[in-house]
Amino acid sequence: MWSGEQTTAASTTKESRQTVLWEDDGGLCQRAWVEINLAALTHNVKQLKNLLSPHTQLMAVVKADAYGHGAVAVSQTALQAGASWLGVATIPEGIELREAGIEAPILLLGATHTAAQVKAIAQWHLQPTICTAKQALIFSEVLVSLDRSLPVHAKLDTGMSRLGTPWQEATEFVQLVNSLPNLKLASIYSHLATADSPDPAAMQEQHQRFKNAVAQIQTAGINPRSLHLANSAAALTDADLHYDLVRVGLATYGLYPAPHLQAIASLQPAMQVKARVTQVKTITAGTGVSYGYKFIAARETQIAVVGIGYADGIPRNLSNKMQVLVRGKFVQQVGAVTMDQLMLDVTEIPDLEVGEVVTLLGKDGENQITADDWAETLGTISWEILCGFKHRLPRVALNS
Repeated sequence: MWSGEQTTAASTTKESRQTVLWEDDGGLCQRAWVEINLAALTHNVKQLKNLLSPHTQLMAVVKADAYGHGAVAVSQTALQAGASWLGVATIPEGIELREAGIEAPILLLGATHTAAQVKAIAQWHLQPTICTAKQALIFSEVLVSLDRSLPVHAKLDTGMSRLGTPWQEATEFVQLVNSLPNLKLASIYSHLATADSPDPAAMQEQHQRFKNAVAQIQTAGINPRSLHLANSAAALTDADLHYDLVRVGLATYGLYPAPHLQAIASLQPAMQVKARVTQVKTITAGTGVSYGYKFIAARETQIAVVGIGYADGIPRNLSNKMQVLVRGKFVQQVGAVTMDQLMLDVTEIPDLEVGEVVTLLGKDGENQITADDWAETLGTISWEILCGFKHRLPRVALNS
């Protein structure tokens, strides 16, 4: 039986971006929580490292609070397992890691332009991505005024049509970056748009553009210290794409960017989402459930109310379309998912009690539900599912 709500000493002063993993208390103090298996993260990093040559380093991409897994704990675990770099999207994400005592190099993947941003990047020893000549000039001017030098990473757009200078203009761009005072060219890189596609044609075209751009830069007399191109899918696809560094996000967390890549490495999902039953009741045939009566019982039905909802990150569009695991068995969710609660048809689960654990994502017994399952139902991608769990769900660290 559930012992009721309890308090816990685990907390953070930055509630808006709470990324501290709580110690495992079995979830007893919570109606719902996210479990992060640090052993699975370690396993995944080692699996990925096994695909790389000795000279190729691994960057764990920990932006968006490590895809919802908790950036600090994930970063510490990934570095201990063999990652050499960390990747973040924003300056506050980088600062959070530095404040936690992490000293590994951190690449800022997003674009930054203002003097205040440059000062913060220098202060916290982050390494920025330089996307345009104008941005490079701003960085140089501010760094000269600070009497500081900074490693910078020049990004080329080889076909993603997102950040970066067009690959056709790479030589002039990199020459400028390399010549500006107080900028130290640390790498040249690009990002692949279709590495997860079974058809490699577009990826190969991007790769060729990258190679052509690098060759022209080298002909101009600049030999970059590092080249990198591969994301998770490319890291799993082709060793020719690995270069000096691979930037791995999704695969770090145990999911595959595409089904056809599943045979390349044995990855283990690190996240499970669980909640507790808060009430069990019997309804008669013809009774509606939840807002709008999107489900009406066809027979006498045992309904379990579970303390988790769309305010926690359960997509409302999964209403009546999702299953969960109770005592290792698949159980259908019924009615509209509400802000804080959802309902299950537990007629086939005898003597279900308040406080019993429901697994929404993860494994229970021989059965498993993954972020890929939800993504397929919703017509989206697993990245979005992982990043969607809100921080009123505490992250509980496991190591098994």
